[in-house]
Amino acid sequence: MRELRYDRQAAVDYARRWALGRNPAYYDFERLGGDCTNFASQCLYAGCGVMNWTPDTGWYYVSAGSRSAAWTGVEFLYRFLTENRGPGPWATAVRPEEAEPGDLIQLSFGGGVFSHCPVVLERRGGEPLLAAHSFDALGRPLSGYAYAQARALHIEGVRK
Repeated sequence: MRELRYDRQAAVDYARRWALGRNPAYYDFERLGGDCTNFASQCLYAGCGVMNWTPDTGWYYVSAGSRSAAWTGVEFLYRFLTENRGPGPWATAVRPEEAEPGDLIQLSFGGGVFSHCPVVLERRGGEPLLAAHSFDALGRPLSGYAYAQARALHIEGVRK
């Protein structure tokens, strides 16, 4: 398996392009529990170009009915990225203030369960500015969310 570079700029460019709209190539899960992780996965894919087709524990999208749980589920994506040893992106958990453009920040609003997954666009004054679906946002500061807990996923690279 080869290690590839994660193209942070491609992920950020995708996030900027689609944060306030919907790419018709992907189903909009807004009415089925939210579209934030679907959007985050699209951004990740724009930056890595490699899916992981492992049944049950992989990270892939073909259609609304043919996708992995990690493509659209906050906790499943966290597990996939931090435990992935196969194809696709992989990440380490870092503090939100360490997140870089193209990384993800996951938020828990009530404590315990993480339920929102914005993408880092840039850092301004040390604070991450985010793009997201489900509460669509483009350039929203992390401090603009009323969250109980936050964790970041720093995308380390991609395996193919």
